[in-house]
Amino acid sequence: MKIAFVVHNELFTPRVMELLDAAGIDYYTRWESVTGKGRGTEAHLGKGGTPSTNSALMIAFQEEAPLEALIKIITASNAAIKRPDDKIRLFQLPLERIV
Repeated sequence: MKIAFVVHNELFTPRVMELLDAAGIDYYTRWESVTGKGRGTEAHLGKGGTPSTNSALMIAFQEEAPLEALIKIITASNAAIKRPDDKIRLFQLPLERIV
């Protein structure tokens, strides 16, 4: 089992939801107005000179196929995006248990 965190600029939430749908994923937990700064990207702090914020999705995968489909779709989508700040990030970790 795996767990993935998908982080993206909130402006692109509709696009990310389309990607999940294309991967056949209809389960997730989403946090809105997430703030932070990634390596080599602009800060998204929700105020001042950096007013944008991110959204974060947590998705638990019991099977590998949907995760691999999502990775493939995000990779293809990111290939068409020029600005690093606009790319969708996926962080994958092992998941020991779902109760």
